[in-house]
Order: sequence, then C-alpha cells, then structure tokens
Amino acid sequence: MKAEGAEQYRILHEADLRDYLAGVPALASVLGGAPNAWSITEVGDGNLNLVFIVKGAAGGIAVKQALPYVRLVGESWPLPLSRAHYEFLALSRQAELAPGLVPALLHHNDTLALTAMELLEPHIIMRKGLVAGIQYPRFVEDISTFMARTLFFTSDLALSAAEKKEGIAAFAGNHALCKITEDLIFTDPYRVAEQNRWTAPHLDATAASLREDLDLHVAISRLKLKFMASPEALIHGDLHTGSIMVTETETRVIDPEFAFYGPMGFDVGAVIANLLMAYFASAGHERTPGERRAFEGWVLDTVEKVWSEFSRKFLDLWRAGAAGDGYPAPLFAGDKGCARLETERQAYMQRLFADTVGFAAAKIIRRIFGLAHNIDFELIEDPQRRAVCEARAVRLARMMMVNTAAFPDITSTTAAARESAMLSEREYFS
Repeated sequence: MKAEGAEQYRILHEADLRDYLAGVPALASVLGGAPNAWSITEVGDGNLNLVFIVKGAAGGIAVKQALPYVRLVGESWPLPLSRAHYEFLALSRQAELAPGLVPALLHHNDTLALTAMELLEPHIIMRKGLVAGIQYPRFVEDISTFMARTLFFTSDLALSAAEKKEGIAAFAGNHALCKITEDLIFTDPYRVAEQNRWTAPHLDATAASLREDLDLHVAISRLKLKFMASPEALIHGDLHTGSIMVTETETRVIDPEFAFYGPMGFDVGAVIANLLMAYFASAGHERTPGERRAFEGWVLDTVEKVWSEFSRKFLDLWRAGAAGDGYPAPLFAGDKGCARLETERQAYMQRLFADTVGFAAAKIIRRIFGLAHNIDFELIEDPQRRAVCEARAVRLARMMMVNTAAFPDITSTTAAARESAMLSEREYFS
C-alpha cells in the first residue's frame, strides 16, 4: 500500500496526478480503462489540502494531497507535510478498531504526502445534509461505535503501559497540527488575533466581552491544559460534521490529520458541539416559521443518544474484561471489588462527560469568533438573522464552559439548548 520512491515533493495538478496514478498498478486497476479517459476533479473545500475525485471505466477513487501551507490562508502560513503521514497512521488504526466506519485505504506515498482511498458515493459531507434539514437514522449507532472503540482500545484501560507509550510516541511529532488547535480553539477567540472574524457589527459587543471575561479565560485555559497534557487515547482531533460523510444508512469518518494522543472528551465534545450548532443554525434556514421543528427535535434527540450510546458502549467494552494497566484486575477481586470498580467506572464517565461539555463549548465559540467558520451559520444570508442564531449558541457555550457542574447529564445540556433557542432577538441586541 505504501510507495516510496526517489521523487521529491511536488504539488500534483491534473496532468501530474494522472501520470502518477497510471504508474501505480493497483490504482490503475481500480480505475480501469485508458488513463487519458479518466476524469479528475479537484473538490477540496476544506482548510488545508487538495482533494481529487478520479473516475475511470471500472470505478473511482479519492486522492488527498497535503499542501505545504494552510490552504485557507496561503503560503504565509506554512505547515508540515508530515500531517499526511499521521493521517495515514490514524486511518489505519481506526480501520482496525472500527471496521467499515472509515474509508478503505488503497495507497499512500509519504514523500508526496498523498493518500488514495475508496471513493465514497453517494455519501455527502454530513454538515451539508444538516443544513438541508436531512435526518440520518444510522448516525448515532455508527458514530457512537466509532468513538467508543477507537478511544477505549487506545487507552490505558485496554493497553499495557508500554503499548500506550509507543502509541503516544508514534503521534508525538504531529505537534504542528496540535498547535493550530491550541491557538485557534483555546486562545485566539479570547484575545485580539488577526485571523479572528465574526458577524459584524452585530456580534462586536459579544466578541469584546469574550476578551474581557476572566471567568471564561480561566475555563478555556483549563481546557487547553487538559488538551496539551492528557494523552488519554488516540483521538481524531477534528471530529466535526465536516469530517463525517453519510448516507441515511452509512457513516464514514474522514480526515484525521489532527490525530494524536489527547483527552477523549475532545472528540466526543466536537461531535456534540457541531450537532448543537446545526440545531441553533436551523432557524436561520427556515423559509416558513416552524417548518424545521421536526428536524430540530431530531438533532437534540441525536445529541442525547450520541452521548448515551457512546457511554453505554464504552462501559460495555470496559466490563468485558479490559486488559490494560489502568485499574488492574487483581485490585478489584471478589464481589466487593467488582462493585467498587463499577462505582469508579461511573465516576470515570462523569469526569469524561464534564470534559465533553467543556470541549463542546470551546468548539462552538471557536467556530463563531475564530478562523474557519461553519457553513451551518455561514449560509444564513441575512447577517442579522445569522447573528441571532450564533448569539444563542454562544450563550449556551459560555454557560457550559464556565458552569460545567450545572450540566450533570446530557439531558440538562439539551434542555439548556432549547431554552437558549427560545430567547428573542431583542434579548441579544436590545
């Protein structure tokens, strides 16, 4: 699957990519037909990379190539090509732990920072579907399985200390991508930063309040420290609805180039945050009042089930005979030991839920005031209407981050979301 050659890195445009793929027999076989008849379309709409859809007489593939800079910004923001290597490692591990929930890998070239994988059709980016008001009945089952298995089986609950440390070491070099997260999520929205933007002038006062809110600064700094200093498991690192491709019957998680060993709650919180943003943005996409009420109810129900199913599956894996060096079995022998360990499991999940709430809040605020916004909000054409939807989300996010203890369970979170969504425009901009 991996190809190493004497070539040097170069950005592959259509002609170069065609020649390269023709020289890889396994890929040429998947595509079929004459290379000059292949269709090649660059479809990357993300922030960092080139993504090509290549189709031939026999089939199609997706090809992703890392650029030596942040695509969203340009060459003024250089970025290591090694992120493609870490993405390949993460996808490989995720495929082992959660088979069928990531795209199949077909080829990788470290030198060119290039990965070819199965073409997902008719899947679409989940965020686009949510903007359109589409419900995905399979999503909860799939995403909760993906998170439970990838997080549990790369944690100290399932691994020996040596295995865990080897895993940490394998991803330790991905610090440039971690630095992006540390700045864009945990620092920049709370200070004057060149890359920040928001729906102005409607949210100018809110942006200013973030820069003066010391309670919020303490809360976000604690989350940042946990992100930097808690290598609990191999996390995807960017698990939002733009990194998930779906149909009504299938789910595939893509783009784990931010992967490293970090806090589990960051992944779970990212999923919940993006569902909550879809919920708050929904009102801005209405053509007639109340037309998306059923969709909005489904979103909040999905938020609740994502956590409850993830928690259930994670605990089931733990109870099934975890062999990791965390919580050694001999220390909890007998009926009393089993009962005490079960109490500790519940406490563990409560701590993980608190982390999830905090990280979800951080992700919401970052997407509204930092760099790289969500189309959930951005596609609301009327800026005043968009600002109202965003302000409602930010109100909830601040509560979640500063007063996390007020959210002891997932239903308290969705209840607060409903309350925040009911507040009128006057209550934000009077």
